[in-house]
Amino acid sequence: MTEVRAGMLLLATPALLDPNFAGTVVLLVDVNDDGCLGVVLNRPTEVLVAQVLGDWGSVCTAPEVLFSGGPVEKDGALAVALRHSDDEGVLGLRPVADRLAVLDLDTPVEIVGDELDGLRVFAGYAGWGAGQLENEIAREDWYVVPAQPADVFRADTTTLWRDVLRRQPGDLALHSTRPADPELN
Repeated sequence: MTEVRAGMLLLATPALLDPNFAGTVVLLVDVNDDGCLGVVLNRPTEVLVAQVLGDWGSVCTAPEVLFSGGPVEKDGALAVALRHSDDEGVLGLRPVADRLAVLDLDTPVEIVGDELDGLRVFAGYAGWGAGQLENEIAREDWYVVPAQPADVFRADTTTLWRDVLRRQPGDLALHSTRPADPELN
């Protein structure tokens, strides 16, 4: 089993039928002894970030819409940023992995706007208590793979699940060609 840590992706396996997560790609942004927190990368909404968060819409990566980050606290917003540099001392940015960071949306856009190479805002998040995600992985609900910054900020997320699987080594890449319902094959 691949190590579960911040900056990794969870790809829902075909066995995961929960409508909150079926077919999803989740970026883990926080992993500790109390559990894990992530955001769903491939569920854009039609709501413009500017409608909800004003100036933040002007620095979002296209499309400038909110993404449905998960079933927890859907009325809240969580932002994932791609930092311009490796400098981890930028106010309002908490490092996740490499240049990925969680952005505190209470920080004035003027302070961090020039530090960003990408920004995506999520309504809600996915959360797991201590041991819960590990149990789901053992049950084969998730593939755990490394993330690339482009996964988080791509404009069209419709093929993200397949594209991420396709670049994996070995047999895991074969799953990218699997039909949604193997019985229909």
